[in-house]
Amino acid sequence: MDQNDPAKQPVSESRPAGITVVAVLMILFGLAEVVTGFRHEFFGLTTAQVAVSTYLGVSLGLFYFIGGLLLLTRRKWAAIAAILLLCGDVIGRVAMVAGGLYPLSSFMQIFAIIVGTGLAAFFAVYLGTKLRFFD
Repeated sequence: MDQNDPAKQPVSESRPAGITVVAVLMILFGLAEVVTGFRHEFFGLTTAQVAVSTYLGVSLGLFYFIGGLLLLTRRKWAAIAAILLLCGDVIGRVAMVAGGLYPLSSFMQIFAIIVGTGLAAFFAVYLGTKLRFFD
């Protein structure tokens, strides 16, 4: 076996750019959720004006933000933690809807909740399929 033969060399898989895109989006979306948690309004979308809504909204935003930062470390344990934080974000959003903290007062509000929650779930599934690219 010739070790200089390129056909015999192991193929190194590079990290997909999608992971970096997801990390950056998670950081941005997390910051947006933190702002929404404190202001109870962001681009026309609202949350209930109560303290528990502030705590939960900011916490969920921090889940998203910290998860995005963890992805930038390129470590497998950090990617798994990011997936768990995304799952926590999805569960928290469902709890906020069930508890009336995300008002279902307009089509735009409902649409934004569904899309935002769907994106967090999609990111978690996507990252789960890409775990082999982490060290």
